[in-house]
Parts: sequence; structure tokens; C-alpha cells
Amino acid sequence: MAPSAIEQPDTQTIRAKKPLIKPWTRPSKTSEDLDWADLPKIDLSRFDEPGGKQALAHDLLDALTRVGFWVVVNSGIDDERVLRQFSFGDAFFREPLEEKRRFPCNFAEGEYFGYRENSRWVGDTGVKENVEMKLGEVPYAGYVLITRWGGNKQLNIPKAIPAYDSVGKHRIVAEHYGEIAQFHRELWDKVIRKLFVLMAIILELPEDFLADAHDYDRESDDHLRYMIYNVRTQEEWDRAQAYSKGGHTDFGSLTLLFSQHVAGLQIRTPEGQWKYVKPVDGGITCNAADTLTFLTNGFIKSTVHRVVTPPKDQIDIARLGLLYFVRPGSSTPMKTVPSPLLDRLGLIPEEDKDPNKPTVSGTDYVRARVRDVHYKTVLDKREGTSFEFKGLKVANYYD
Repeated sequence: MAPSAIEQPDTQTIRAKKPLIKPWTRPSKTSEDLDWADLPKIDLSRFDEPGGKQALAHDLLDALTRVGFWVVVNSGIDDERVLRQFSFGDAFFREPLEEKRRFPCNFAEGEYFGYRENSRWVGDTGVKENVEMKLGEVPYAGYVLITRWGGNKQLNIPKAIPAYDSVGKHRIVAEHYGEIAQFHRELWDKVIRKLFVLMAIILELPEDFLADAHDYDRESDDHLRYMIYNVRTQEEWDRAQAYSKGGHTDFGSLTLLFSQHVAGLQIRTPEGQWKYVKPVDGGITCNAADTLTFLTNGFIKSTVHRVVTPPKDQIDIARLGLLYFVRPGSSTPMKTVPSPLLDRLGLIPEEDKDPNKPTVSGTDYVRARVRDVHYKTVLDKREGTSFEFKGLKVANYYD
């Protein structure tokens, strides 16, 4: 179901002036000495070398099972094309509010396609969320994730397949859809598919097993996101972060975040410490998410992360982000995959070996989670609580 359109009184005037796409460049990196996380690098230029996939799978194993975050380098996607996507996001967030609101996210149905504005209040803090996002477009320069911990606006674009032809497109997306769709698909082919192959090798599954479970050409709630964290004062950050200091995990299977140089994303390390994720030139920061944990019964870690106040030399910079969220489809059952490795480790429950066992699909889980988190007007504290859906359980916030 496509996002519902909001009728505007002067749509023709809004659409008459073609938006200007200005080249976007990354801001300067912070000069502060931050405590950076040591993340593994996965060099995809080695993927097609003899023995390359096996070597990369070995490198990825620790990231998947212990850290949950890693950086992809040498993806084959030219950085100029990445910056072009940031430029589309930058132009979108400069559009009139009436244009942005034409196709809002349909959170009542658990759908994340479309524009999301900072319409929710953060508890009783008197601070609104600071994020703005739109369907089919790419977020502002923080590689950052979902908006529950602090103000951002977003535009989410579904996969460029016939099933989503009817989803409404804002004018910047419509006018540049060829470029956006090509970027969408190339990211899948050059990065996402290869990561799933490496995971399948680790799990001793057929190489295409996980890629097929997340097939680009089948319906799923994958989306490319343009996102912006607007500028906040230190006081506003302090009040809002009282509701989000514990962090969160992501809903789907994988999250990919493109470097934008404004620091603020932190991960919780296996030792329980919070460390910053450092921008890597030409790199893509990746993390595993909830449904991969469900599919491997905890073997792959869905890492807790959060967004915090930028360093003092960046606090006055709006964080433009570009992300891609990979989510399993309606035909992907949320039960432990038939991995020989997991079987030897005793991680496949007997009931998951039963082909007739009723299971929740990836799409059903993700949409239920989206409704629970986003279909509300006030962002409430959830530390110490959990979300449960038909046997699937995940903590909302962490200590």
C-alpha cells in the first residue's frame, strides 16, 4: 500500500519552479580527539579473486558475531555518484513543506516509504524530533539510522521494481528517478548481494541462500533514505538524549551508511563501552540488524547504537545522511536457517526444523515494529522494555 497523499491547495505553484540541484560536499572532519571504535574493513575488490570470498568471509566473521559493525571499502561505486545522491537529499530538504508532505509515510500500516517529518515530541522534554526524510530520497550527512532517538527528517525510496511503481514520488525523485533507481540497484549488486554471499559462506549455506531471501526483485520494505538531523542547541540535545541514551537496534537485516563526516554515531562495544564510528573516505559503514539475529538464533549480532551530540566544532552543522536499509521479504520466514554450522553449535531449535511450523514473515515483523515505534505523536521512554510479535522479541532500549 502506497503512502497516502495529502491534498495541497496550491500544488501547481509548488511544482512550477524546478528545484536546483547544487553540488554537495562533505563538511570538514572534527578536530576533537574522540574515542573511535576499531571496526573491521571488508575490501570487496578481493571478492572475485581466487579464494577471495573465503578470505573475506573469515574477515567478516568477527564483525558479525562480536561487534556487529564493519566498513566496506573498494565497493566499485564511484564517490562522485554518492555525492550526487547527497545533493538530491540536500535539495529535497530545501523544498517547501507542502511539497514534502505530499507523500507521507503510512505508519498506520507499518510502511516506511515516503516522507517523515519531525512531528513527534520527545516525551515531556518540550523538544521535537529533529529528523526529516522523504520517500525515494537519500538522508543528510549523518550515516545515521532510525529516528527514534532524536530529531531527524527522512525521505525513504522503495526498490525500483514494478511492485512499487504506484508509490508516490516527490518531484525531485520523479525528475531524477533514473539516477536514483540505478544507484539503488547498483548498491544491491555491488555491495549487499556480496555481503550476503559472505554470510552464507560463514554459515555453510549455499552461496545464494541469504541473497535469495532478500531478493531485490521481490517485494520487501528495502529503501534508500535521505535524512537530515537539523541543528540543535546543546541544551536541546541534553534534554532529548535523556530518552535515547541507551541506544537501539535496527529493524531489518542490514543497514548501510555513507560517510558524511559529522561525528555523532556511536556503537556499544562487546565490552559495554560507547565508541564513535569514524568516517572512512570512500567507505560504507554497515551493521547487522534484528532479522539477521532471528534468522541465526543470535549467532549474528544486531548491534546497539545511538546518535549523540556532535562535537563542539560540528554542533552547528546539519547532518545530511544517505542510507540503505535491507529488509527481508514477505516470503522469508523468521526462523533459524538450516545452517550446518548453527546445527553443530546447537542453535537450531527442533521446532525450526519442522517445515510445517507456522512462521512470521520478515515483512510482517518489520511492519509491526514500525507501527509500534513510529505510529504515535509522543516518543516515550522505553528503557527496560521490549517489543514482542508472535514469538519474536527484541529489547527496545538498553541499560
